[in-house]
Amino acid sequence: MNNLINEINLRRGVMKLPGSRLLVILCSVALFCSAGCGEGAPSDTPELGSVTGTVTMDGKPLANVTVTFEPETGKPSFGGTDAEGYYDLVYSKNENGAKIGLHTVRITTPTEGPEDKGKDPIPAKYNTKSTLKKEVKAGTNEINLELTSK
Repeated sequence: MNNLINEINLRRGVMKLPGSRLLVILCSVALFCSAGCGEGAPSDTPELGSVTGTVTMDGKPLANVTVTFEPETGKPSFGGTDAEGYYDLVYSKNENGAKIGLHTVRITTPTEGPEDKGKDPIPAKYNTKSTLKKEVKAGTNEINLELTSK
């Protein structure tokens, strides 16, 4: 019976390989197929729009704060402000911008650690309980965030 099976396999072009060698070949093929050729390979990145702007509180630039755009679904984008309150959002290590669509925007101040219990100068309506919503469109978006302390 085994001879008959071997004969059929040889006629079909099926070869028996030792288990470890077969595993190496299959893994190599899987790796090659999953890697793609670079160009034209599918991307997990959604359509993005570039987002820049300035953050002010009562008309004055807010320096050294973090700006977060959280889409309704998906990954958020982040940016930090400079001395003039300017920010530029980053989606990932290699891509700037934010996902197209409606976002909840949060403005937060960095903390030094758990012992830093000072009062946050940014009202909760702009961070932990943000009601600030902004739409990101395809292309370039300049979204200035004008906050009030009251």
